[in-house]
Amino acid sequence: MSDGTRTGGRGRLLRVVELGDGVAVQVCGRLFAGLGHHVTRCEAPGGDPLRRREPVDANGLGHTFAALNADKRSVQIDLESRDGRARLSALLAAADIVITALGPARAAETGLAAERLRADHPGLAVVAITSYGMADPRSDAHADSLLAESYGGLAAMVGEPDREPLTLGGEQTAHAAAFVGFYGSMLAALRPGGDVVDVALCDVAAYIDWKSDVVYAETGVVPGRTGTNSGRWRTVRAADGWVGIIFLPEQWDAFISLIGDPALEDPELRGDQVRFERMDSWWPVVERWAARRPKREIYRDAQRLGLPFGYGADIADLASDPQYQARSFFPEPGRDGALAPLKGLPWRFGPPPGLSGIDEVPVPRPAPPPADGADRAPLEGVVVLDLGTITAGAATGRLLADYGATVIKIESRGRPDAFRLWPSPTSGDAEVTEESPLFESNNAGKLGITLDLKSEDGRAEMRRLVARADVLIENFTVGVTRRLGIDPPTLHEVNPDLIYLSLSSQGQSGPESGVRSYGSTLDLLSGLASVTGYPGGGPMWSSADINYPDQLVSLFGAGMIAYCVAQGLRGTYLDVSQRELVSWTLADRIAEHLAAGTVPQPTGNRRPGSTPHDVYRCSGDDQWIAIACTTDAERAALAALVGAGHMADMPASWWERDHEEVDGAITRWTRGRSKQECLRELTRAGVPAAPVQSARERAEDPHFRLRRVFLDGPRRQKGYPLRLLGHEPRQPRPAPRLGEHDADARAPHWPHAAPAEAISAAPVEVPSQRPGGTT
Repeated sequence: MSDGTRTGGRGRLLRVVELGDGVAVQVCGRLFAGLGHHVTRCEAPGGDPLRRREPVDANGLGHTFAALNADKRSVQIDLESRDGRARLSALLAAADIVITALGPARAAETGLAAERLRADHPGLAVVAITSYGMADPRSDAHADSLLAESYGGLAAMVGEPDREPLTLGGEQTAHAAAFVGFYGSMLAALRPGGDVVDVALCDVAAYIDWKSDVVYAETGVVPGRTGTNSGRWRTVRAADGWVGIIFLPEQWDAFISLIGDPALEDPELRGDQVRFERMDSWWPVVERWAARRPKREIYRDAQRLGLPFGYGADIADLASDPQYQARSFFPEPGRDGALAPLKGLPWRFGPPPGLSGIDEVPVPRPAPPPADGADRAPLEGVVVLDLGTITAGAATGRLLADYGATVIKIESRGRPDAFRLWPSPTSGDAEVTEESPLFESNNAGKLGITLDLKSEDGRAEMRRLVARADVLIENFTVGVTRRLGIDPPTLHEVNPDLIYLSLSSQGQSGPESGVRSYGSTLDLLSGLASVTGYPGGGPMWSSADINYPDQLVSLFGAGMIAYCVAQGLRGTYLDVSQRELVSWTLADRIAEHLAAGTVPQPTGNRRPGSTPHDVYRCSGDDQWIAIACTTDAERAALAALVGAGHMADMPASWWERDHEEVDGAITRWTRGRSKQECLRELTRAGVPAAPVQSARERAEDPHFRLRRVFLDGPRRQKGYPLRLLGHEPRQPRPAPRLGEHDADARAPHWPHAAPAEAISAAPVEVPSQRPGGTT
C-alpha cells in the first residue's frame, strides 16, 4: 500500500499501473518494478502482442516482453466492458502513478484522458508517453522509435552521408522517453497533489540531438550524417572485428606512439587542420596497422596511453567481458539484481507475469492533502553541487536546475569545464576563440563558483558546501574523487544525508573502471553499435555530434536523483556505469543470446513486429520518408496507395521475407514525390509515416517551439524533454561565467539563500584544456 510503508531501502512502496501498448510505457514501468515497487500491467483480453512476438523463448514467450515486464504483475482488462472499467477504476483508486500510452481519441473513448483521470482520482500522478504529445491527434497511431527519430531529426544524423538515415539499434528513443517519464513522475510526486507528465517520443529524439539545433542557429550550417568512414574519428577493421579510433588533437603524440609508424611523424601533421585536410594520406597507415591486431589488444594498448578508443563489442563479447563479469551485470541462476542499470539501490530481476492475471482487491490510496495553489517548482529547495564536466554530468545538473533545484557548478580556474571552449560539431579547426554555445546549453540556469580542490583551503570550502547540500554529481575518471578528497565515504562523514551520483564510463569497480571514454567509445563498448548499422555491414555509432550514451545517462541520472529526493532516500550513493546503462536498453537481445546463443547483427531500420519498417527516398537531395506498418490494414492501404494491389492480401510474413520487392514498390512511388507530398498521401491513407527532418526543418516546425524542446534568446539552447501541465519552467538564466558567483559563496548561509542573480563581472580568460574522462 502507498501509506508510507518503507521497503528495505526503496523508500515508500509505490503502486504503479501501466495502460496501453508500446515499449516506452513498459520500460518506464520496469524501472519501478526493478526498484521494488508494485507494478500492474493492464493487458487487453488475449494478452499483450509482445508476448508472442518473435524471437521467443522455449515456452513461446517473447524475449522483449520478458525483458520489459520482469517483476511486474498483470491483469487482463477489457476497456469496452463495464466490468473491465470497474476493475481498472479500483486499481487506479489505489495507485500512486499511472503510465499511459493512449492517444487522445482512445483516451477520450475510454474515459482515460489525463484530466479525467486526475479528476476521478485526486493525487494520482499521470505519465502520458505518446508519439507527439498526449493532445496531438497524431499520437493515436502506434508509437515507434523510427518514426520518432525521423520526425525529431535524430535519424538524419545517424548513418553514412551517402546512404539512408538509420534508427539506433533496439528501441532507443522508447527507452530514453521511458527515462524521461520516470523523471517526470518523480517531479509530479514532488508537486502538491501530483501533476500530469506529457512526454512525446519525437520531442525526446529532438532533445537528444540538441547540438544540431545550436549549431544550426549559430552558423546556419545544417549538420548531417558523418558515419564511420570519414571525419576525425572512425571505425576500422581489426583482425577479429572493429575498433573505434578516437582521440583529441592534443593526444597526437600518444597516437603516434601507439601506431608506431614513421609516416605519422611528419611535422606538418602536427597541426589538426592539416591532418584534417590530408586524412587520405595517413588514415590508410592506421587501417593497415589495425588490420593486423585483435580489437581488444588495440583497445587495451590505446587506453594504457590515455587514448579513449573503443572496440566493437557484440552481445557475445559482453557476455564474456571481464568488466561485466566483475560487476555481475549478466544474470546468473538464482541471483537477484542482475541486468541492473545502476548500483546503490536494491534491484529486482524476477520473472515476467503470467497471462492469468491478478484478482486482488487493492486498498484505495488515502486522499491527498489539499494543494495550496502555489506554483512551486518540483525541486525547489534542493541544493545540488555539480562537478559534472562536458556532457553527462553537466546535462544532469541542467535538468535538475530546469525544475527548480539550486545547482552550483564547481570548477577549477586552472582546469575548468572543457566544454567552455569545445569546438562546435561543424568547426573546421579544433580551437575556438570564444566560449562554446554548447557549454551554454548544458549549464544554463546554474550558479558557478571555482574551487582549488588540490589545496586545503579549497577542500575546506568544499566540505562547508557539502554540509549544506542535498546532492552531488560527478563524472570524473574513476580515482579522481578519492585523490581530491571528495569521494563518497569522505563526504558522507561531512553530510550523511548527501545523495551522491557518480556517472562514470564503466562504473566504480572492475578491471576497466579507470578507462577513458566519449560517447562514441561507449556506443561501441556497450554493444549498441553492433546492432546499429546497415545489414551485412559493420557497427555504426551515434556519432561524435550526438554522443547518444551521454544524453541517455543524463536523463537517467536526473530521474534517479529526483527518485531519491521524492522517496526520502538520503545518504544514497548511486554508481551508474554509462556503458552498462546503454547495454541495459538491449536487455531483450541479451536474453535472446543467453537463451539461444544467437548474436544479433545490424538490421538497418527493420524491426520485428513491424513491416515495412524503413525509410524511403523522396524527390530532392537527401529527402526521406519513414514508414512503419504494424497491421494488415495498414499494409493493405499502403499497397493500394503505391499501386501494388497484389501485395494487399499478402500476410505479414511475406512482406518481411520479400522486403526487397516491397521496398522497390514503395521507392518507385516515393521517388517521384516530395517528402511532404508523400506524408500527406500516406497520412490520408492511414499509413503511419514521418518525414526525416533536418535541424533546419525542425527549427521551422512549430511543434518543437511550442513544446519548448529548444529555447531562443539570446542564443539558441536546448529546452525540455517533457511537459508538466501544472508547472512551466521559467527561461533559465545564462550559464555562469567562470567563478561568477565566487563572492556569493563566501556568504555564511549560502547556498540555502535564494539563488543570486547574475552579477556583472569582467570576462575571465579560460585555458584551452580538454581533460580525459567520460563525457
